[in-house]
Amino acid sequence: MKFKIALIPGDGIGPEQLSVSMNILYKLPKLYGLDVEYIEVEAGDGCKAKRGIALPDDTLNILKESHACLKGPVGETAAEVIVRLRQLFDLYANVRPIKSYPIPIPPLRSDVDFVIVRENTEDVYRGLEFKLTPDIAICLRIISRRACERIVRYGFDLAMTRRKKVTVVHKSNVMKISDGLFAEISRSIAREYPSVSLEEMYVDAAAYHIIMDPRRFDVIVTTNMFGDILSDEAAALIGSLGLAPSANIGENFALFEPVHGCAPDIAGKGIANPCSLILSASMMFIWLGRRYNVEASIEAGIDLEKAVFNALSEGYATPDIGGRYSSREVAEAIASKLKGYEY
Repeated sequence: MKFKIALIPGDGIGPEQLSVSMNILYKLPKLYGLDVEYIEVEAGDGCKAKRGIALPDDTLNILKESHACLKGPVGETAAEVIVRLRQLFDLYANVRPIKSYPIPIPPLRSDVDFVIVRENTEDVYRGLEFKLTPDIAICLRIISRRACERIVRYGFDLAMTRRKKVTVVHKSNVMKISDGLFAEISRSIAREYPSVSLEEMYVDAAAYHIIMDPRRFDVIVTTNMFGDILSDEAAALIGSLGLAPSANIGENFALFEPVHGCAPDIAGKGIANPCSLILSASMMFIWLGRRYNVEASIEAGIDLEKAVFNALSEGYATPDIGGRYSSREVAEAIASKLKGYEY
């Protein structure tokens, strides 16, 4: 089949990350016999400055006709772009792998390999906030049974392919009703997976143990805001947000992007770490292969992640992780590790 993939360069370092990665994006399908069409579309701060809107209708129309989207980071319009896309396309599962890679500056831990699965459509990120008086602000936290059930089930299904352990993170001792519902549903669904062990942990304790004992985790499942915070914290373990990819997954569409922001302070310098975007592309090809039963796409995604590992192990790294190479040099080193690749 032919995969149609939308590309959103984004803002800041996003266009640079995408530009240096395009050789990989074009070569990889050819190496694995895949038929892929890329279509670049606009969204983000630059788009809003030029067109008056951060997420125009023509971009949305192309996304609706695509199988997946690979997106660079956006800046101040993030809520208008990624938050809106998550809700419009019902991208309910935010999946963030946290994995150690060999880098010049030793990471805090070299033995990290777990995944944070975060509910992606509700919680306080629904943006339902207002002022009751000039001095009192109210923010509504939405936690629904439907959203809890599907994110917890996603986490358990993922754990079945890994080490068969799920840690459900909440704060039900304080938010007894909203997080109480999340915890209750998690326990109920856990009974459907007798081979997967269930651990519950309050979010403050989880923040502590992520740093002190990350090997205890396999799959962490949590609500939207807790997952957002914990995944950025967890990225510190592996040395840089520049090594942190993510997926926003729905039933029929998925969007893949780096975890980090658009880093305007280093934009244009040619030193942005491309690994987060390339690893996001790896996740994309694996998802496409599994969603549409295309084994070659799964193989391409797995091998792309291995190519990142192998390039880093040979010292090809950007300055954020102690290296001396440019964004393009790192991307080309990764490309050279793909089997059958020729310059």
